[in-house]
Formats: sequence, structure tokens, C-alpha cells
Amino acid sequence: MSAAPRRILRDIALARSGDKGNRATLSVVALDAADFPLIDRCLTVDRVRTHFEGVVHGAIDRYTLPQLSAVHFVLHDALAGGVTRSLALDAHGKTLSAALLDLPLPD
Repeated sequence: MSAAPRRILRDIALARSGDKGNRATLSVVALDAADFPLIDRCLTVDRVRTHFEGVVHGAIDRYTLPQLSAVHFVLHDALAGGVTRSLALDAHGKTLSAALLDLPLPD
């Protein structure tokens, strides 16, 4: 019998993003409010910083929005100078929010 595939954040949430200058904003919203406590517990600043090591060079601000079953992050110094200044391909909020949804959930 094979083991069940490991669940990732994408299985229980969606993400929205924005970018302005050298800052990206990422919101992770539970698809079902019952999953919000798990998202709130496992999406810490430290875990997001580790996930984006080498990409986010500044502070990370975290805001909990329980009424929306969401967690919102502001990633400072995350866009290689800003979308219009960066030579990186797709190094803006949309790409970062998709990457965040690949985080494995705890067993």
C-alpha cells in the first residue's frame, strides 16, 4: 500500500498578491474556514522567510485576518529593486504567491 501524498498549502488555500516598488504583498485565504487555524499556525514569519531565503532580503510583516480566514504578508526588499527595475523574469508578487502555496502542510 502506498502512502498518501503529502498535502500542500494549495490543497486548502488560495493566494492573492500585489507588488509595489520593491515590496510584495501576499494573502493566503483558506478555502474552508475550518482550515484557517492550521494555516494561521503553520504560516509563521520564520517559515515564510525560510521558504523565500535568497529572495526576500528585508523585513516580513504578518497580519492575521480571522474574519476573512486569511493571513497577509508584506515582504520588504523582495523584488530585486522593483518590477520595473529588476532583470529577473517573473520576480513579482504573483510568482511569489504561487510559490508559497507549494509549502507542505504538517502531517
